[in-house]
Amino acid sequence: MILSKSLWLVGLAIIAGAVWGNSYYNDLGLLYRVLGVVVLFSIGLFVLRFTEFGSMAFETIKQSMTEIKKVVWPNRTETTQTTLIVVGVVIIAALILWGLDSLFSFLMSLILG
Repeated sequence: MILSKSLWLVGLAIIAGAVWGNSYYNDLGLLYRVLGVVVLFSIGLFVLRFTEFGSMAFETIKQSMTEIKKVVWPNRTETTQTTLIVVGVVIIAALILWGLDSLFSFLMSLILG
């Protein structure tokens, strides 16, 4: 527990150092600052990975990647057909709403004069 908390402090200190260094070394080139932030941020995340929460998060990410590999993605034909169905239903719904709006506008103009 104490190790996990100390790793949190170290990891967050490294990430905070990246943020501070980016603003402190403002006169340095943008490329070098970005590379420094990416490297320090990666080191900070690597340290945080060994905390209790970090190991659970890493395990969840690994399980998610395994589940993504199991997904059966639609082929091009199915995607095109589904897209056309959605576009058709949206157009029909828009026409129905336009018709109702026109009808209610007409009725309101009759009532209000």
